[in-house]
Amino acid sequence: MPLRIRRVVTGHDDSGRAVVTIDEVSTNVMSRRPQHESCVIWSTGSFPSDNSTALDGGARPVASTDPNGSVFRIVEYRPGVAPRNHRTESIDYAVVMSGEIDMDIDGATVHLRQGDVLVQRGTIHNWNNRGTMPCVIAFVLIAAKPVERAGRVLTATG
Repeated sequence: MPLRIRRVVTGHDDSGRAVVTIDEVSTNVMSRRPQHESCVIWSTGSFPSDNSTALDGGARPVASTDPNGSVFRIVEYRPGVAPRNHRTESIDYAVVMSGEIDMDIDGATVHLRQGDVLVQRGTIHNWNNRGTMPCVIAFVLIAAKPVERAGRVLTATG
């Protein structure tokens, strides 16, 4: 069953009153690999964000992250999701909305369940669903400087 996310976005009318500008089921669901689906709920190309614009932040073309802003994305990892070991130049806030998943990092595995939260700080990692049910995670990725350790810059990869 495809990922189905209702997205409600607020804004202002010309007189400054608060209004709902978008109330829809997201149509920008995509798959980057087998057993994986995601959709961008909103993104910004700057920080701090400009709340005056009427542009749809969910319709902006973005990669995994935005080097100058933020990305709010919902991801579904089905059992047996194809691996993608990667690192982003961002600080990521994640909330497991449903299911369970393993986050594999250098030599360690952390098991996360519904309701768990994670702060991912530019580390190399992979998501592995070893269970029998899909896992859905909400991510907010905010641009960050790459990590520097022992004279090396740990840039985005994967």
